[in-house]
Amino acid sequence: MPRYFIEVSYKGTNYSGFQIQQNANSIQAEITKALKIFFKKDFELTGSSRTDAGVHALQNFFHFDVENNSQQSESNKVFPIEGDLERAVYHLNALLPSDIVILKIFAVKDIAHCRFDAVSREYKYFIYQQKNPFHQDTAFYFPYKFNLDKLNEAAQQIKGYEDFTSFSKKNTQVKNFLCKIERSEWCVEKNKLVYNVVANRFLRGMVKGLVGTMLRVGTNKISIKDFSKIIESKDCVNVDFSPPSYGLFLLSVSFHSDIFI
Repeated sequence: MPRYFIEVSYKGTNYSGFQIQQNANSIQAEITKALKIFFKKDFELTGSSRTDAGVHALQNFFHFDVENNSQQSESNKVFPIEGDLERAVYHLNALLPSDIVILKIFAVKDIAHCRFDAVSREYKYFIYQQKNPFHQDTAFYFPYKFNLDKLNEAAQQIKGYEDFTSFSKKNTQVKNFLCKIERSEWCVEKNKLVYNVVANRFLRGMVKGLVGTMLRVGTNKISIKDFSKIIESKDCVNVDFSPPSYGLFLLSVSFHSDIFI
């Protein structure tokens, strides 16, 4: 069956997460509902990167399948919509809440998978140090002195490891805890302290755990050696998962080029 990708962006403040859940609203639930209203048809969405409650995304993806032309009745023609993609996006956005937007819908190869064909994800975590009411939903207020060099020393230590069992919350169903880190660095952007990390995959709570624990290094609460021991322990007991979700943004998801038409 033909497959389509939906590229989305959202502010996660009001949602329990990306994936559909019982008794809680999610990004997937809102988009599924909008698709059904507009196309008068149910679609099963598969998500790319499962952001947690309160996490934002500048770019994330779903995919869904549709019936072939020959399988669609003349009275219920929905796809192909290649000629009407912009119209569909416009009307779907009119149905969605103001904090969710569909950026694009596009056809991909039938075997394309928005989760398994993703080669990397990029996150940024934002921190501000001077009280500002306009940052409170999108960055973490952390008014303490820190050492940027020590933060970056810890960030570089991360690139030397692949097993991040310590930085995964316990309630998870993954088969392994291996992640290949491509970029890990701290910098200052527009008066905000920012942690930027790129990897092939991330574990549940991993970025917040890395941020919180590195902040302990940057504020001299633990040493670089202690930080390495925490990674090597494969135990989350000494990891600081306390940084709030609202400081975390999924910036982008990159895919194998051979899935595109």
